[in-house]
Amino acid sequence: MISSIIKKRAITLILILLLLNVGVLVLNVMLGDRSIPPGEVLRSLMGRGDQEYHFTIHQLRLPRVLTGFLVGCGLALAGTILQVITRNPLASPGVIGLNSGAAAAVVAVMVLVPTFPMRHMPWIAFVGAFIAATVIYGLSWRKGEASSTVRMLLIGVGISAMAGALITYLLTVGKIFRVSQASVWMAGSLYGRTWEHFWPLLPWMLLLFLLLIWMSRRLDMFLLDVQSATGLGLRVETMRVLFLLMSVGLAGSAVSMAGTIGFVGLMAPHMAKHLAGSRSLVRLPIAALLGGLIVMLADLAGRTCFAPYEIPAGLITAIIGAPYMMYLLLRRREI
Repeated sequence: MISSIIKKRAITLILILLLLNVGVLVLNVMLGDRSIPPGEVLRSLMGRGDQEYHFTIHQLRLPRVLTGFLVGCGLALAGTILQVITRNPLASPGVIGLNSGAAAAVVAVMVLVPTFPMRHMPWIAFVGAFIAATVIYGLSWRKGEASSTVRMLLIGVGISAMAGALITYLLTVGKIFRVSQASVWMAGSLYGRTWEHFWPLLPWMLLLFLLLIWMSRRLDMFLLDVQSATGLGLRVETMRVLFLLMSVGLAGSAVSMAGTIGFVGLMAPHMAKHLAGSRSLVRLPIAALLGGLIVMLADLAGRTCFAPYEIPAGLITAIIGAPYMMYLLLRRREI
């Protein structure tokens, strides 16, 4: 009986979030320098729209908002993984240094190899985030296992600082045109995102999400203490590394296409846990939908609330996320 109620609640939450995401997507397509009637947007999305609006909807606004949705999903899923495997509510791709590692690698390629194809950029970001994760995990390793998660977070802060210094150096020595592009990208902007950004990102998000759902029971075992998880047959450190690699893939690919949009990987997992509990099978899709919703809303606010100026989505999420992180810090005084 209780299990049935929980399942119905989870399905209801997912449906509500899906409807909210669709509504925000339509708003993003409607609003801009040139407003488009909602009826025209819906007809165009179904392939029956007026050709007058076709280019604006299908080539300018739709790929931008869909890319933002995938970016939000990836950051939220990466944050959920990190918070579970470290059992620390402050863990996120931004805090632990994965975003900074990915950003440093992408900026290096953007500045030093201007002709590098965008479709391969997620791999560059993955390498950068992987190097950061390897250093963090290696430095936190003691006596055959990763030591305290607080230590991992502190090492991650140091890695973020080092990556930030590298990015600053690259922006200083690079050519002005490439530096300008990299600076806009670093702010976490979805400006100019096209289908060229969306399609390379889609397989990363889809495949890693399905893999996470398939392995959700093993992820739940990290909520137990190490002895209990080991007793249930979980190879704790092996699975921790595997889930960390999945987080690297999700965060790195998201960063490669939209820059460093911070705090989404911190906020969305908390909201999902509050709404749906700790069970990963339910928490993961809800966190993904919340992450996509947050990024789309941030992009919409940045485009419309300050028109004719455009504020990067990353700045909007930082304005909201920084106070939220301070609230979490106050709740966990031992940190």
